[in-house]
Formats: sequence, C-alpha cells, structure tokens
Amino acid sequence: MSMASEPGPELHPDMAVLEPLLGTWEGAGTGEYPTIEDFSYLESITFTHVGKPFIAYSQRTRHPDSGAPMHAETGYFRVPTTGSIEIVMAQPTGLAEIYEGAVVGGTAPLVIDVRSSSVTATPTAKEVMITERTISVTGDDLQYTFRMAAVGQPLQHHLSATLRRVVR
Repeated sequence: MSMASEPGPELHPDMAVLEPLLGTWEGAGTGEYPTIEDFSYLESITFTHVGKPFIAYSQRTRHPDSGAPMHAETGYFRVPTTGSIEIVMAQPTGLAEIYEGAVVGGTAPLVIDVRSSSVTATPTAKEVMITERTISVTGDDLQYTFRMAAVGQPLQHHLSATLRRVVR
C-alpha cells in the first residue's frame, strides 16, 4: 500500500503577510564589531508553521572553512495587528529578546523592521542593551542586517547576510 503525504495545515490568516518567509534559506554573511575581529559565516534559516497565529524560526551558522557550529537562535514571529510584528527569540548564549516593529508585504517585497523592547540575559551572558533587525524578502532572496548596542558600545551594525530559498 502506498502512503501519500498529507497536506500541511493552512497558514493562519493573521500570518498571510509572512508567507514569503516560509521555507529554508541558505547563504553567507559577514560580521563586525569594535570588540571582535571581522568574520564570515554560512547560515541556514528555516521558517515553518502549524496553522496557528505564529511562524516558527530556527537559525544556525557555521564556520565557512571548518564547518564548525558558530551560533544558533530560535523563536517565533507574530502579527498582532495589520502592519505590526512581534518576535520572541532565544539564544544559547544566554540571551532572550523581544522585538516589536513594522511589517510591510503584499504586492511589494516583504520588509520587517524591528527593535528590541526587551533584552534579558543570564548572569553569565555578555551585556546586550539594544538589538535591531531588518529583514527583506524578494522572491527567493532574503537579506538581513542586525545592529546592536552591547558590551559598552553604542548601537551599530554587527551582521549582514544574503540567503537564497532552497526549500519552499
């Protein structure tokens, strides 16, 4: 007997603006900050849903030469009202972030622009005061920038990457 795969749940209507994020994205990025050496990384991000009013997010980076793990984060994207977005994110470095901001989609490229309303850290995590993210999706191309104020430094650019959708 042949087993046909079951279709997944319908995307929750509140998440329609985030539909362009769904899938797995891979690509490369670069990082810089006054307190560290500049670096490059390879990245994989997956956005999934289960039909509820959120999109799940999972991110992993690795060293471009050795393939060794570098960073990871996981979280959830929510759209509480048209044009607004909330993101809840956790990192194994001991940080938990809550973002609030704007989301614009529809006929234009998807653009998410958020700023942390809360950054909480474990006692052993590095000090991070503010984080900001801008994500844009056009077709199968995703670009982002990440800015932060951390370890006594003012808010400034830290990361940028360009990824391509590899699984829809």
